[in-house]
Amino acid sequence: MTEKHHPHHADINDEMWARIDAVIDANKAVSGAVITVLRECQTIAGYLPVELLDYISQGLNLPASSVYGVASFYSLFSMVPKGRHTIRMCLGTACYVKGIKEALSRIENEYQLKEGGTTDDRRFSLEAVRCLGACGLAPVMVVDQDTYGDVSSDKVIELLEKYS
Repeated sequence: MTEKHHPHHADINDEMWARIDAVIDANKAVSGAVITVLRECQTIAGYLPVELLDYISQGLNLPASSVYGVASFYSLFSMVPKGRHTIRMCLGTACYVKGIKEALSRIENEYQLKEGGTTDDRRFSLEAVRCLGACGLAPVMVVDQDTYGDVSSDKVIELLEKYS
């Protein structure tokens, strides 16, 4: 087996590159495997930096534009680093009327975090969503898999502080 040249990337170590190579090798003969490869590589690296997308396109022998197109089209893929914890704030009607915007503003100010962004220390990523399907608990915030109802601007920071 020939030695593969991996691009340098601060967020991807040698062990991760070995796992990425295994994913590409297992799928390079499979037609239409680009979504599978992107999903598995994102799980390994945490996100899909440009260097990794280029590496995947070479490994699958696909044009870089095809791989970028798929990665940018599907919302499950991220080309920017994500936080260890994902905060989802519901902006649906019930949550909006009950004050979710104030809780969202409090998070943005406390953690210098913008909607769609990640804190510098990669502790949190913040997403605004249209509905979390828990309107009876409005206003609602989900952190990773934990759902919090009746989220006020007063208690939102206290809730988040248990996530390191």
